[in-house]
Amino acid sequence: MAEQTTMDPTSPATLVSVSSPNPPKKENTNPIDSKLLTELNESRAELLNRIWNLKQDLQSWRGKLDTQVQVYREELSGLKKTLNLEVEQLREEFKELKTTLNQQQDDVSASLKSLGLQDDSKDSKEQMVTKERVEARLTDENAKEAEP
Repeated sequence: MAEQTTMDPTSPATLVSVSSPNPPKKENTNPIDSKLLTELNESRAELLNRIWNLKQDLQSWRGKLDTQVQVYREELSGLKKTLNLEVEQLREEFKELKTTLNQQQDDVSASLKSLGLQDDSKDSKEQMVTKERVEARLTDENAKEAEP
């Protein structure tokens, strides 16, 4: 008669007998077979216990990892919000600076006109080019800041 074991991780080692057509002679093999079976069952139970412990460790590790990932995501979200607020604040400050610069430029031009020191046609062209350059720089700076 041949013996076959089943793999059930929740119960102790179970033996299932399967009959064979020509059973071998059982003269002095019974004590050895029972010792071997006992050792195999103990080994199997030990391995199943190790597997169960490893599964528990893996589940614990996954839980800790998931928790840490969630904490990092929350931190990153907070940092992103703070960064976006700071970028928006800088944009507003640049707009204010641009407005102030344009106003000062207009004031200087008006003062020069009133003193008769400015040639309207030549200086107005230079003033337009200067304004365009300032606006282009501010636009470039805003675009660079908006990049992630």
